[in-house]
Amino acid sequence: MPRGKTAEVRRAEAHLYLDKADQFVKAAQSELERKRYDSALLNAVHSGISSTDSVTTALLGRRSTDPDHDRAVDLLEEAAGSASEIKAKSRQVRSLLARKNVVEYESRPATAQDARDGVERATRILEWARDVVRKARV
Repeated sequence: MPRGKTAEVRRAEAHLYLDKADQFVKAAQSELERKRYDSALLNAVHSGISSTDSVTTALLGRRSTDPDHDRAVDLLEEAAGSASEIKAKSRQVRSLLARKNVVEYESRPATAQDARDGVERATRILEWARDVVRKARV
């Protein structure tokens, strides 16, 4: 039984979450170019969340609706079963999510390096999610 709130969704909707992830990562890249590091990092985090939703939708027909975004990663790990690749990606998503609290709730602004790292990580996660969804043939 998964931890957190989830919703059943049609597996074909995985592409919709990929589209959202793509929009967020493009916004993150644009904000990075404009030296708006907090916004870049937050958009990168949201891209990671949408990428995660696309994978769980494609593989399980479910996505997390829990306000705690770590529950989305729990669901991703449930989808992984014994697949070490998904487990490795879930660690990367958790690392990206950890930056969300810093950028949203702490007074310290994100640095250029924080933003660059977040955008690069979100981009890799999105590329991986596209591959998973493609292979799931939804």
